[in-house]
Amino acid sequence: MTASFAPLKLNDPAGFGRVAVLMGGTSAEREVSLDSGRNVLEALQARGVDAFEVDGIPALVDAIRAGKVDRVFNILHGNKGGGEDGVLQGLLEALGVPFTGSRVLGSALSMDKIRTKQVWLAEGLSTPRYVRLAKGADVHAAARELGLPVIVKPSCEGSSVGVSRVLDDAALDDAVALAARYPGEMLMEQMVQGDELTVAVLASGEGYTALPSIRIVPKGEWYDYNAKYIAEDTQYLCPGLEGDDERAIGELALAAFIAADCHGWGRVDVMRDRDTGRLYLLEVNTAPGMTSHSLVPKAARQVGVSFEELCWRVLETSL
Repeated sequence: MTASFAPLKLNDPAGFGRVAVLMGGTSAEREVSLDSGRNVLEALQARGVDAFEVDGIPALVDAIRAGKVDRVFNILHGNKGGGEDGVLQGLLEALGVPFTGSRVLGSALSMDKIRTKQVWLAEGLSTPRYVRLAKGADVHAAARELGLPVIVKPSCEGSSVGVSRVLDDAALDDAVALAARYPGEMLMEQMVQGDELTVAVLASGEGYTALPSIRIVPKGEWYDYNAKYIAEDTQYLCPGLEGDDERAIGELALAAFIAADCHGWGRVDVMRDRDTGRLYLLEVNTAPGMTSHSLVPKAARQVGVSFEELCWRVLETSL
């Protein structure tokens, strides 16, 4: 599958007006967001966009009230002070300020892994079996129901925050204690053993294009926070699959993105079972990372889209 893009909508950076690059915030993903935001800010300014940094939602509201903002490039990550849970999107819609990425429903839904799964299953899209862990639930019984190994994670966090791989019953309680540090429900999910892949989705004209998949090969056992943002020895193979398999994962990612009512751009994470080759949807990121280790820029480069052009095209999703 070869990604193709419609021509740019704007060629004059002045057409964007004053752009607030919203980063940082108060979520568990603050540091990643700051890194992403500074990269985006530098790329937009290099193309002549009148862009400036804003740290967090209260500061953005002040800037809007002062008449300094024409549109927002949202690169906040996470919820509870991050900008991926629909709260920011509702605020900006109420104030009439254009912004990048998904709207209220797509943002709120995608931030909640449990409810995203419910939508995908209703649409007949494959995702690993799971158990919703209410407060005080019998996690050992849940693990027996799914069958070890399992993944335990907060339902509403990203960047592998609070996530544990559980290979035996003895490790369950510690995994649940870690996930319980974060607000919201917890999720126990069947662990698919195989290839970890991701597919970036980007608006193009009136539709969407799936970028080439990336297969992630961490040096350690799995793709945790350290492998994502710190380690220099993680391998990224792009495209991650070939032929019919690559077409299939692109089609699945687009279907998942649209089913969750996402808009603009995003990244769909997928597992491929080592034995059967079956693809399983994990989650959608509606404001993916844009750090030196991030995956959307890597996929864009594979089809000749530079980081600066990528940021420009994402900014165009606010038009």
